[in-house]
Amino acid sequence: MFMSENNVTRIVVEDKEIILIGTAHVSKKSAEQVKEVIKAEKPDAVCVELDEQRYQTLMDSNQWKEMDIFKVIKEKKTTFLLMNLVISSYQKRLAKQFDIKPGQEMLQGIESAQEMGAELVLADRNIQVTFSRIWRGIGPWGKFKLMGSIFFSFFNDDTFTEEELEKMKSQDMLDSMLNDFTEYFPELKVPLIDERDQYLAQKIKEAPGKKVVAILGAAHIPGILENIEQDHDLAALSQMPPKSNISTIIAWAIPAIILGIIGYTFLNNPSAGVQQTMSWILWNASFSALGAAIAVGHPLTILTAFVVAPISSLNPLMAAGWFAGIVQAYFRRPSVQDFENLAQDVFTVKGFWTNKVTRILLIVALTNLGSTLGTVIGGADVIRLFLENL
Repeated sequence: MFMSENNVTRIVVEDKEIILIGTAHVSKKSAEQVKEVIKAEKPDAVCVELDEQRYQTLMDSNQWKEMDIFKVIKEKKTTFLLMNLVISSYQKRLAKQFDIKPGQEMLQGIESAQEMGAELVLADRNIQVTFSRIWRGIGPWGKFKLMGSIFFSFFNDDTFTEEELEKMKSQDMLDSMLNDFTEYFPELKVPLIDERDQYLAQKIKEAPGKKVVAILGAAHIPGILENIEQDHDLAALSQMPPKSNISTIIAWAIPAIILGIIGYTFLNNPSAGVQQTMSWILWNASFSALGAAIAVGHPLTILTAFVVAPISSLNPLMAAGWFAGIVQAYFRRPSVQDFENLAQDVFTVKGFWTNKVTRILLIVALTNLGSTLGTVIGGADVIRLFLENL
């Protein structure tokens, strides 16, 4: 049984009273409501929709300045950074429009928990686990759609009225939004919404004390109500997804086939083998270098992309974009000011290309995209020359 009024839902699970506050993450009214509810309810614990990493970021606004861009590239986290950047930038843009600090309702919950002596519970799943489960589960076409959506969202200049923002917290509007969400990206709903609903529900249920207040994005309230009576395995929900054996086999099989075809051709027709080799090198190198050039990379970055791509395309453990990104970061290392300006620069095409942080991300992404296109075209040309010389 539950009662819901004015974005506050009250439920009883076993002997525990749980008050769920559905918020919009950049709404002044949400922050004010959080303060009022915690003060009135005097809970034993306050749950917030944060994991440890986002909690530290929220509490320390200088973390961007301390980022090691080399480490991001070497640990293959450029995609994670790009996804995290678009989410935070979108919230910051709305927050700036309404003159409110992003995540203020979460900050208010943390502050009120301290004032009331309530235990603070970070109730959300690690964001890197969520992004990894998204990335590994959507396939090549899904990745292409997602990256395209992320890229174009940087240049979206839609604005919202305060009334529209508050309407986003109504049940009917949320159902409509989720339906639209699953229509365009059905692969993302399970790891981004459903699994996190289960994780949040379990963490809230396990929070200490007899009375718990939970501060959540309003979109999670229906899912939590659906899952709160069930038990969920937090360890299983927190596991990084294993790589698909089929994907690994395909990743190694394609270069093996290409090398096998070229080797066979060399044995039977050396001149045709040379043609195949040159075709493979030039298609891979040219498209990879073109990607780095479009991102306005340093000349040595473009050269690196050109040289590395034909080799990295034959090794699934390597990517031309990583090498190009490291070279770019070495010669055009981002300054503290680049990190400080990041949230504002991504709102314009000029800023996106001139900020040294986003330029490195662009170089990694576009170099890898160019290398992929070069692999497809070069591989097709290798096969064409093989068939012509049978």
